Parts: sequence; structure tokens; C-alpha cells
Amino acid sequence: MRKWLAPAVNYVSRWMEFQMRMSEQPGCVIAIAHKNRMVLEQAFGHADLTRGIPLTPRHRFRIASHSKSFTAAGVMKLREQGKLKLDDEVGHYVGNLNPRIARTTLGQILSHSAGIVRDGKDSGQFSDRRGFLDADELMADLQAPPAIEPNTRFKYSNHGFGLIGLAIEALTGEPFASWIKREIIDAAGLDETHPDMPIPRAAPMASGHSGKLILGRRVVIPGDFPTNAIAPAGGVVSTGRDLALFFSQLSPKARASVLSVSSRREMVRRQWRNQHSSLERYYGLGTISGTLNGWDWFGHSGGLQGYITRTCVIPEHDLTVTVMTNAIDGWAGLWVDGAMHILRAFSQHGAPSRKVRDWAGRWWSLWGAVDLVPIGNKVLIAAPGFINPIVDAGEIEISGRDQGRIAVADGYSSHGEPVRRVRAGSGKVVEIWLAGSKLLPEGKIAKEMQARYDNPAAGEATRRRTRMPLRRSR
Repeated sequence: MRKWLAPAVNYVSRWMEFQMRMSEQPGCVIAIAHKNRMVLEQAFGHADLTRGIPLTPRHRFRIASHSKSFTAAGVMKLREQGKLKLDDEVGHYVGNLNPRIARTTLGQILSHSAGIVRDGKDSGQFSDRRGFLDADELMADLQAPPAIEPNTRFKYSNHGFGLIGLAIEALTGEPFASWIKREIIDAAGLDETHPDMPIPRAAPMASGHSGKLILGRRVVIPGDFPTNAIAPAGGVVSTGRDLALFFSQLSPKARASVLSVSSRREMVRRQWRNQHSSLERYYGLGTISGTLNGWDWFGHSGGLQGYITRTCVIPEHDLTVTVMTNAIDGWAGLWVDGAMHILRAFSQHGAPSRKVRDWAGRWWSLWGAVDLVPIGNKVLIAAPGFINPIVDAGEIEISGRDQGRIAVADGYSSHGEPVRRVRAGSGKVVEIWLAGSKLLPEGKIAKEMQARYDNPAAGEATRRRTRMPLRRSR
């Protein structure tokens, strides 16, 4: 394992803990894999707020549209076995479709370029207004023509992946859930992943939650519904560990995988750009890809009522980052980006040297928290409240055991000014001075604020002591 990875992962964990406190999300699991080995698997918060159940890494989540990557892998496996071609028209496998849909190819459907309606004429299944469509209901929607001309642009379609599931059933002669469980999930060694609900009774399941805005509080959204014929698009239930390990296997660089290298390359190849979006992202075959601050990545995201999840693989460094949240307003996408920013900074600057490594810590003032993050031969002044905690971070150059200077800083900050640590008689560092700002441990700041602001009389006395005398004009 690269030397910089352990300290990077350690700071990702500390940053995530702060983000969870600040965001007040119900629960979150983060999993990071290096090659085929987990280097971080951590749970925060609750599996169910109403019952106060702590969340663990073993809790299952609805991973929603991540399911499309499993389904696409299934098609690629059948292709490797010579049982189908990506150029095959879907009508060759599924009858009674609209003639124009019947002429679209498996490859077009997998890349969301077949023009098929996204969620049908009534998408109430995504708002718990109705159950998810069965095969007959899906087929009824597919009697209508494509919403747009096929092969003209990227147009996402859950119905399209449901149709792929029907094609797999027709080709293999068995239910989609049974086939995908044996041929992809089990073959990949994923023992905490299920193709849809229900899952084994012994497997713990994280409840979904609403946002707070509408009711002023969160309510539980049960995640135990089956997705029926839409399972190939969004039914899979998994853990952070399993999800990270599965996507690690989809990297063309992976040593072991359920698919050949050529199939994996085809899955992650950028085929269609997402139009009318401020984000530069692309779709392949059941995978999303993009670039973040110079790092190319591929993966997928997912959202079902009560759950938001995201996974990114960085092939250059054999890293996979998965974040799972159990709220409809979960920050999974933002937190994956933040973790990648942290990992990239450590990959550039390296593990902290012996000179700076003991400067790590979180320090507080009235204005919030600052993280000192040793990296390479310097110490970053990071902002744990930011989605990218190291964006525009100041840099401390260490000159002695407890001395340094702010060698790099934003022009509005304290560039060039001194930094010092203050120790108690025991030798423990008890405060940090960044230029003229004194930072303390969280508990001391809390006591200071309570004394100043929770006691009106004390607060007024403080204001009288610090009030400037008025001067009369002449």
C-alpha cells in the first residue's frame, strides 16, 4: 500500500465525522478499497432515528441505480459467453414491444441512448404512491413509441434497464433475480448483496428517512419494498464494503473480476456526454464517468426514496470510494468528491514527514473548527466544514518543535505571520496560535462560550469592560 494512503484515509475519517455532526444527517457509511482490500469501512449516525438504532457497516442500504452496473455486467458476461451481441435488437429477445423500441439495440439501452421513456406514464413508485411495476405493467408502458429518436443523445431510462432484465430472463430461461445473484453477485464474492427485497431476516437493514424541511423533522421511509420489474434498474441492496469491492472489480486494472478486461473497458468507455448539465459527466454501459481535479473516475450513483448513494473508482491509484446515506437529502455525492480531494492531495504531497506528523489535530474558536493536517513537509490549515476541506488551505512551515509560520495563505488571511503551540506543564499541547488567533480544544471553547453568552449578567460585564469610551466631537 502506498505510504500516503494510510494518513489520507485517517483524515477522510476525521473529516467525515465532522461533516456528519454538521449536516445532522441520520446515518452514513463510507468504504474505501485499495485494489481488492478495504482500507476504510466506517459507519456514523443511526440506522433508524425513531428507534435510536446505531448504524453499523453491516447494515444494508438500497443502492438504487448502482443496480444498473450489476445488470450491465450481466449482459457483458452473456456477451463473453457468445449468447448475445450488443448490436442485437431487443425485440429479438422480448416480443410485443412497440416496433420502434423493438428495433433499439441492447447497447443503446445500456448506454441510455435508446430514447425510451424514463419512468413511464406514472412514476408514483418513486414517491410511494404506488408499488413498483410488474412485468405486465412495464410491458404496457413499452407499447408506446420512444420519447425521442434513438441514438441521438443521452436520455436516462429506468424502463430501459427493466427491459434489459426481461431480455436476460428470456435468454437464460430463469428469473432475473436468481440469475444475477448467481452469475454476478455470488461470482464476485459479495455475501452482503441481494438483487432486491426481501433480504434474509438475519441481515440488518438501514431504514430510509425523509428530509426535515417539509415537516420540520425527519420521518422514517421504510426501504423494504420490492422493485419488481424495475429491479435491474434499481433493486439491489448492499453494504458499503460489497459495493466498493464490486466496483473495484470493474476497473480494467483489476487482477480478478467477473468480467474480462475487454468487457470492463467497454463498460467504462465514455459513450455519451450528459447534455444540459454544468457537470462534465459521461455514460458508458451501466457506468457514469468524469474527471475531478485531474483524476479520471468511473462509478455510479443511486437514489431511492430514503437513500442516496455514490461510488467512484480512480483506476490510476486502484482506489474505490463508496458513500451510502439513509436520507432522501443525503450528501453522498458531495462526500465522495470531498474524500477524493483529500486523497488526491496526499497522493501529490506524500505522507507527513517525521518533522511535522505530530502537528495533527482539530482546534476550535468561536468561528468554528480548524484542522491541522500534516502532509509531506508542511501542515495544511484545513476547514472541515467545507465539502473540499483543503481548498485554498493555508500552509504552515515548521521551524521548531512548537514554532512555525504561515508560509502560504489567501491574501485576506495571515500570510507570513507566526504560528506557535502552547504546552501545559505536563508537556501536552493545550492551545494553538495562528497569527493572532488563539485556538483551543472544543470543550474549552464550549465553556468559554457558555460563560460569555449563556449568562446575561456576565456577558454584559464583559461588554462593559471592552466597550470603547465615546469621544465628543469638537
